[in-house]
Amino acid sequence: KHTHSRRARTRGDNEWPHSSGMTGMRNSSLFRTAVGLYGETVVVPCNEGAPPPEGLMFIKWKYERDDGTSGDLLVKQAHKQEATVQAESDYAERVAIAANSSLLISGASLADRRVFTCMMVSTSNLLEYPVTVEIYKRPSAPEIIDKAKMLDRGKAAVIGTCVGKDAHPAAELTWTRNGKPLIADGKAVVISSSVKMEPATRLSTTFSTLQYTATKQDADAAFACSAAHPLGAQVSAPEMFPIHYPTENLSLQVLSMGPIVEGENVTLKCQADGNPPPVSFNFHLKGVQVPVVGSNTYTLAAITRDAAGEYKCSLADNASIEDAHAIEVNYLDLSLSPTGKVLKKIGDKLNVTMEKNTSGHAKVSWTKDGKAAKAPAFERLTYADAGVYVCEVATGTLKRSLNFQLVVEGVPEITSLTKQRADSHKVLTCEALGVPEPSFQWSVNGTEVESSYANAKATHRIRVEPAANLTVTCSVSNKLGEDARTITVSSRRSTPQHRHHRDSMVGLVAVVISLLVVEAL
Repeated sequence: KHTHSRRARTRGDNEWPHSSGMTGMRNSSLFRTAVGLYGETVVVPCNEGAPPPEGLMFIKWKYERDDGTSGDLLVKQAHKQEATVQAESDYAERVAIAANSSLLISGASLADRRVFTCMMVSTSNLLEYPVTVEIYKRPSAPEIIDKAKMLDRGKAAVIGTCVGKDAHPAAELTWTRNGKPLIADGKAVVISSSVKMEPATRLSTTFSTLQYTATKQDADAAFACSAAHPLGAQVSAPEMFPIHYPTENLSLQVLSMGPIVEGENVTLKCQADGNPPPVSFNFHLKGVQVPVVGSNTYTLAAITRDAAGEYKCSLADNASIEDAHAIEVNYLDLSLSPTGKVLKKIGDKLNVTMEKNTSGHAKVSWTKDGKAAKAPAFERLTYADAGVYVCEVATGTLKRSLNFQLVVEGVPEITSLTKQRADSHKVLTCEALGVPEPSFQWSVNGTEVESSYANAKATHRIRVEPAANLTVTCSVSNKLGEDARTITVSSRRSTPQHRHHRDSMVGLVAVVISLLVVEAL
């Protein structure tokens, strides 16, 4: 007879979640074991879920108190749908029975780690099935606390403490470097672990402190902590620590995209392997020491060929740590005579002189009016020699060029004077050579047909319609002189028939004159 009892609901098996798949039965030396998750509902099977015996009268669930005595939880009559809760502890609010007679305990805690017994009473027998309940709780994600701000190379220091909170069973913590476990050796790697249980919840928190002796290779290493647990492993966020170590080596670098050319700015950089890197250096510029504070670079402005040689840099506080670098300066000098515009007379001699001074092997090329040409040499100038000459010298990335424009002048000279008949008129063509361009003058009036001038050659054409036979003169002139040539041009009536008639008349006159002379004699 229980004075403090109430009705407990009977629920179907599907109404109760199976604690994230962790509820189950396993063999032990004395009892079966059911495993549940902290804070969730634990399912405790009765007789491993086997059907009840025939003649069942009622089912009763009991539990073992902390002092070892037995306490009642609930009872369910075979002919009733609901169970009667008999528990006097907090179980009164947390227990129920499933349709298959399993005990359901909600809000599981570590206080539920005890033995629960299912008792089946039938008309012919009384059977008991004790079950040990185990509760698991996964720890919170591991976290590294009390992290070191930096590590000194070769000195043992505490990197931090990894914490895996509120677990059951307690989490096992492991330190890793770049994903690989660190094995404690008592020297470079020292790991100290401890477990603290919270009395109120009985949950355990695991602490693991790593003492580590860093090397230069640890500058880019990622340290992490992993927590192993029956419910699965978890890994903390990776942590990287700056490693402090003194400078042992310097490297003097010349910051240039290519060969150094005279006139450029050249920057020297002194690179140190220490961490943190030093900020004070001495640059040795061909024997002259220049201190630099707050920077590891020095710029040589508008470098000259005289600046070529060996340069050094050293630590401001340790001159024995230094590095050297030789600098080569590329240069190219070019001179050309003559340059600019050059006026010469036809037939003259012209000497062309090119001189170069360069830091390396140089390639020389000439062009005339944009086309490849040989190096110019003029023993006797002609009009064809006139043009723009360019000399280009190249060595490496350096290029220089100079030029001159040659103008060959001469007195104009008529090279051709011709005539051509066309219908009732004549076309006279006068050609001449001369520089500057000669002007034309004809001894007769005519209509200009065409004129041109190129490469010292001038051409002039006129059309004439002579009324009588003419002797025509073509005259050309420029500032240096003049020339002239004549040509006979017949009238337009002086056809072959006209010439035959004229010649016959001349012959007849001659005969008459001869007869008169004879007669007179």
